[in-house]
Amino acid sequence: MITLFDPKTDIDLGTPARESQVQVTLNIDGQSITVPEGTSVMRAAALLGTTIPKLCATDSLEAFGSCRMCLVEIDGMRGYPASCTTPVSEGMSVHTQTPKLATLRRNVMELYISDHPLDCLTCSANGNCELQTVAGQVGLREVRYGYEGENHLADQKDTSNPYFDYDPSKCIVCNRCVRACEETQGTFALTITGRGFESRVAAAGGDNFLDSECVSCGACVQACPTATLMEKSVVELGQPEHSVITTCAYCGVGCSFRAEMKGDQVVRMVPDKNGQANHGHSCVKGRFAWGYATHPDRITKPMIRKHINDPWQEVSWDEAVTYAASEFRRLQQKYGRDSIGGITSSRCTNEETYLVQKLVRAAFGNNNVDTCARVCHSPTGYGLKQTLGESAGTQSFDSVMQADVILVMGANPSDAHPVFASQLKRRLREGARLIVIDPRRIDLVDSVHARAELHLALRPGTNVAMLNALAHVIVTEGLLNQAFIDVRCEGSDFARWSEFVSRAENSPEILGPICGVAAADIRAAARLYATGGNAAIYYGLGVTEHSQGSTAVMGIANLAMATGNIGREGVGVNPLRGQNNVQGSCDMGSFPHELPGYRHISNEVVRAQFEQAWNVTLQPDPGLRIPNMFEAALGGSFKGLYCQGEDIAQSDPNTQHVTAALSAMECVVVQDIFLNETAKFAHVFLPGSSFLEKDGTFTNAERRISRVRKVMEPLGGKADWEGTVALANALGYPMHYQHPSEIMDEIASLTPTFTNVSYTELDRHGSLQWPCNAAAPDGTPTMHINEFVRGKGRFMLTGYVPTEEKVNSRYPLLLTTGRILSQYNVGAQTRRTDNVAWHHEDRLEIHPTDAESRGINEGDWVGIGSRAGQTVLRARITERVAPGVVYTTFHFPESGANVITTDNSDWATNCPEYKVTAVEVSRVYHPSEWQKRYQEFSDEQQRLLDERRQARTAGKAEVRR
Repeated sequence: MITLFDPKTDIDLGTPARESQVQVTLNIDGQSITVPEGTSVMRAAALLGTTIPKLCATDSLEAFGSCRMCLVEIDGMRGYPASCTTPVSEGMSVHTQTPKLATLRRNVMELYISDHPLDCLTCSANGNCELQTVAGQVGLREVRYGYEGENHLADQKDTSNPYFDYDPSKCIVCNRCVRACEETQGTFALTITGRGFESRVAAAGGDNFLDSECVSCGACVQACPTATLMEKSVVELGQPEHSVITTCAYCGVGCSFRAEMKGDQVVRMVPDKNGQANHGHSCVKGRFAWGYATHPDRITKPMIRKHINDPWQEVSWDEAVTYAASEFRRLQQKYGRDSIGGITSSRCTNEETYLVQKLVRAAFGNNNVDTCARVCHSPTGYGLKQTLGESAGTQSFDSVMQADVILVMGANPSDAHPVFASQLKRRLREGARLIVIDPRRIDLVDSVHARAELHLALRPGTNVAMLNALAHVIVTEGLLNQAFIDVRCEGSDFARWSEFVSRAENSPEILGPICGVAAADIRAAARLYATGGNAAIYYGLGVTEHSQGSTAVMGIANLAMATGNIGREGVGVNPLRGQNNVQGSCDMGSFPHELPGYRHISNEVVRAQFEQAWNVTLQPDPGLRIPNMFEAALGGSFKGLYCQGEDIAQSDPNTQHVTAALSAMECVVVQDIFLNETAKFAHVFLPGSSFLEKDGTFTNAERRISRVRKVMEPLGGKADWEGTVALANALGYPMHYQHPSEIMDEIASLTPTFTNVSYTELDRHGSLQWPCNAAAPDGTPTMHINEFVRGKGRFMLTGYVPTEEKVNSRYPLLLTTGRILSQYNVGAQTRRTDNVAWHHEDRLEIHPTDAESRGINEGDWVGIGSRAGQTVLRARITERVAPGVVYTTFHFPESGANVITTDNSDWATNCPEYKVTAVEVSRVYHPSEWQKRYQEFSDEQQRLLDERRQARTAGKAEVRR
């Protein structure tokens, strides 16, 4: 009996898998095998365990057939066809090992080696070089062609990229890197220049890799069979010895990686080709920007101080948590039970987030817990709960490959979710049609081989008006899926909604001028979405971070229900979550009104379950949201905060308001890996742990729960969950978990959507998408298939209410904000990596017309003033923004992007209105007053940090007083 290789392993089967109902049986070297029609001879042989030499072929790319190493003999066929490009046929008889083939392969390999350095012993790819392996496979023992003739051995190495080198002397022109850039990444940044002997790989758009159009996703490095493209970390540290599969801690895509190690040292992160969210692809952050985990700025000792103008004192973990617990108890005794609270992290694991909210509810005795989702996707939770019945996206990422029309609204996948963007662009190259609704000309509007058919460049703050105009066209032109509505939706709600959107006031002709978009374009977009086949909506913070964020989310759900674009592959409502575990932080009960699983704290039955499990009485009333905590702190009633893994002093709006609130508190406990902006206002610092130092799970934007596996011991002595356990015990509430798997077991026992989730099941499946319970033991890739979670879908009225943040003669421009590819969120991680080579400061994008009228040139310092404050940035003049609109990122704290954003927020959730701030821009020559104060304060905090070691002994007794 022949045992076939499992295609889910890391073995490279040469060419991609094919799916077909037709099965083909053939004979390879006397053994019979049956495979789907379209499978290559090479892959069929690999499934039998037969290795055919190859250099240009890999199962992550379409066959190319250039290297001529994989030749085979096939009965009845002339010549020696390449097995990678030859599909199987019924009854085919293949010979992979014959004397003639052996001679041909050796001759071809001899030619490769004749123009390749013979430095194998000192080569960084030694032990992991396909050229070296294939030379051994074909039995090459001598090279008859010397180096006297022309060769490429003296070609200069390109070391410009901070993460990998390009050595053209070792290039065999297999084209794998070029094809990976095209097929996998979709950037088309690499090409083959020259012809014949002069052929060489080149990066387009620059003289070297750093200055080129390359986005450093690493696909080319991963595809390279030699040391031509090689990670600098491997060059420095040597080949790894073992690997551990874990999950990336950057965006909400949730890519699976193999952390390749030497002992406990990470050598490189390689995307796992079996990763169900990323399928072996990655971006520059996940692939290369992991060095922050061992950066010298890491704080690995607990610290305490009485006042924020005192030096830090290093203490033991026991001393730190004992001091924090005593301060929290003191504050509650003096100011009341509700005077303290906690903030959970969207960067920490599900298990750690669960413990923080449990600590607040059970040990603090209140519901004053919130999470960063408050300032990003809380409107998603509210809007989708109201309409569909569940606070999460409806599809898996792979669903986009079945979409015919893709509508991207208020999101920039190429920068914020690049691995998903590559998949989306692949679908566009296959023929899907794209609508982009965004004030800014994002990359997807006009990228290589992936252009938007329609770009509705609406004015910031008019999302709801746009959605109502689209709905008006769909209803009044009879483009509804009435059969779907009749069966799946509430009839009375639909009737009210359809009457509402049909009104003339919601027509494109009325709302188009408000949005700044031609009525004809709105009508064209509505018709395309409603009639173009499977239509999927993907949206981001450009939808949620508005005063009507929740209304816009409901408007998106209305469109999907009205056209029947929900409940199957290729359609759906898909929020693109920003941080790696923002979905999980919501799932775990991080909001003040909800227990894990989105169940309201006032529900007596649900509350009783948690009370019994936690052995405590829970408060039935919702606690404080983050903005309420700030107001209460300034009012004198909120005095203590436990903040794990979030940097609210940089990420939340109206920075001066936030820092004033933090300054008013008497005990701020920060648990993080660096002294971030919030920690500068802290009284207790507990060392955090990176994703490489812990076990647990993350939940990505498609509700996919994936394992995080520890590859090194926590530099600070404890994983984050262990720090929370220590604090709970010091507060007198016992927690005795020995491993995060026990925490997940508790989560599963109390959360209906997680009932069947365990580490054993996650290891067996690779990952699971909730709901995962008795009704769906293997998880739920697509939601709302036969009925909505709430039963029948509910259409919600979405009246457009203009934002209170309006332009005037003093503030004539609208500022909107976003992210950039190389940086992440507040930048605490990526700023401590070589990603600063691409983006080392936040800049203000301004249209040439607005720049010219203000005398602003490229690179000038410009002051940006709003009703909340003022900051100064360098100008970037670009037509990516429309006249009247300016744009910046928020990755660098000294930029003060959130100094100028106001505290306007969503009517339902308090999600800040980051995307609409009225500003004026003018040329300046010095930093803003806030920036001067910020720099002075930061310098002083750094000085106090630097003094911590010598202050340890002298000041410890004073703090205890």
